[in-house]
Amino acid sequence: MEIGIKSIIGVNVAGKRVLFRPDINSPLDSEGRIKNLNRLEKTVPTLKYLADGGAKIAIIAHQGDTLDYQNLISMREHAEILSRLSGVKTDYLDDVAGDAALDAVRNLKSGEAVLLGNLRYLTEEVSTFEKDVKLSAGEMLSTYLVRRLGGLFDIYVNDAFSAAHRNAPSMVAFQRLMPSYAGPLFFKEYEALWKVINCAEKPVKFVLGGAKISDAFGMMGKVLKDGIADKILAMGVTGVVMQLARGIKMGAAYEKWLKDRDLIVFVDQARELMADYADKFVLPVDFAVEENGKRKEIRLDELPLDDKMFLDIGAESIALFEKEIASAGTIFVNGPAGVYENAIFAEGTERVWKAVASAKGYSVIGGGDTVSAAAKFVDVADIDYVCTAGGAMVRFLSGKRLPLIEAMLNAR
Repeated sequence: MEIGIKSIIGVNVAGKRVLFRPDINSPLDSEGRIKNLNRLEKTVPTLKYLADGGAKIAIIAHQGDTLDYQNLISMREHAEILSRLSGVKTDYLDDVAGDAALDAVRNLKSGEAVLLGNLRYLTEEVSTFEKDVKLSAGEMLSTYLVRRLGGLFDIYVNDAFSAAHRNAPSMVAFQRLMPSYAGPLFFKEYEALWKVINCAEKPVKFVLGGAKISDAFGMMGKVLKDGIADKILAMGVTGVVMQLARGIKMGAAYEKWLKDRDLIVFVDQARELMADYADKFVLPVDFAVEENGKRKEIRLDELPLDDKMFLDIGAESIALFEKEIASAGTIFVNGPAGVYENAIFAEGTERVWKAVASAKGYSVIGGGDTVSAAAKFVDVADIDYVCTAGGAMVRFLSGKRLPLIEAMLNAR
């Protein structure tokens, strides 16, 4: 599929210093260790291609952010995993663009790689800086990262489609300084999502869950208006909000939880969606709560419950969703059905994932937490395409401009 962006495949990289920007930001366990290798595994083919071609490779990437500070850690383990998976010895240097980093880049030999320190150590790379300062790509040429690294490299390679929504120097500025190319993962991600939008087998069913409901509400109106989605199966917090929009009272505790997290504002958006597309939504008809340390399921006609949190869908909802998934031509999934980390509330997520994995329809899932949830309950090899993207995927499906794509289209 021709999209006007140059591929690194076929480019002579022998002896060239290559600045390689993948997205290997990975979910961590409670001890700060990487618990899902999806993004690292999918970075390996590009790293091997560059190393086998004789490139001198410096990798720049991020882990965590100001919005998830607990995940902002050293990337030494990332380098160890890349070395093990690829067979390409990948050193780690806990320095992003200081003198030690520059020396390491200058001393690289053909076929060698070094992962430089966490990009999010730099103020100009964190999401709050992007939100508050709003630099243009041209203005980013004077940022610390670009000033320090820009003159050292012959080629820039970006394989970070999953971070394509980020307007950060590492993503959109180097294209103005040197010949720039996308890696094979970039094209695979783009093509998989393009197919969902443009040529998916009908009916197309979006299964949207999790707690980050801004993603769901960012895309639902667009995919329904454009006829991309034939049905939306709403679970997780999205499912609760959609029921609130129908006038169902959930109870004081849950509604306070929504208000405390500024999520109650989505109820108005949900009302608008229900007014225009009520027949397109499949909503939970029962929910699970905890009572005396055990799971108890509550029907809609038993609500509200003022002292309960609804952390999974119930058995009737699960069966309803399983039936819808089984009859889909294409299934797109983002987010779990409930708080699956707690065994009491894992049933909805587990059975939804098993339904997706066994479905005859073409399945696409995406997002770090989504992939982690899937991997806990099914063999992700049974999913037709596992996308590394989360936020970028949502924005792509919403028809929004992605800064990385703009930068690559206008690259040298």
